[in-house]
Amino acid sequence: MVRKAIVGPVLLLLGVYFLLNPAGEMNTGYIFAHFWPTLFVIPLGLFFHWLYFMVLARKGLGLLIPGGILLVSGIVCQISMLMDNWGSMWPGFLLAAAAGLFEFYWFGNRNKWLLIPICVLTIFSLLFFVVFTFGSLMNEQIFGTPILAIVLVLAGLFLMINRKKST
Repeated sequence: MVRKAIVGPVLLLLGVYFLLNPAGEMNTGYIFAHFWPTLFVIPLGLFFHWLYFMVLARKGLGLLIPGGILLVSGIVCQISMLMDNWGSMWPGFLLAAAAGLFEFYWFGNRNKWLLIPICVLTIFSLLFFVVFTFGSLMNEQIFGTPILAIVLVLAGLFLMINRKKST
């Protein structure tokens, strides 16, 4: 059982590595440079969750805050490393803080005042994700034409053609 729990994720990471790196650069520096969140940050977040749920039998409630923050931050960092889009993924760190606080709220005594920072952080994170994604769509181009311009022209044409006649 323990062998499957360790070998499975290692094989999964190797498969993702070979998919993303078809040239086959198999050196340790490359692996550490691109998969450091999966190797260090995400396991630490999972460790805090394991401590809370398995070892301490739900008594160390404060472990969920850093556990949630590290887990979500690790996922954000891993996506940013693989896709090379740090400029549009940074709001995920606000979402990480909201996730840690939400776990504390959900498994704790459900203090309703804790929902205020959770909602504020989540709303700002989603707002910044939308703004920066919209900005990156403005800069993406297909054959020299911005994607957003094409989408807006097509949407306008669709609305003009499918107008219902009022009687």
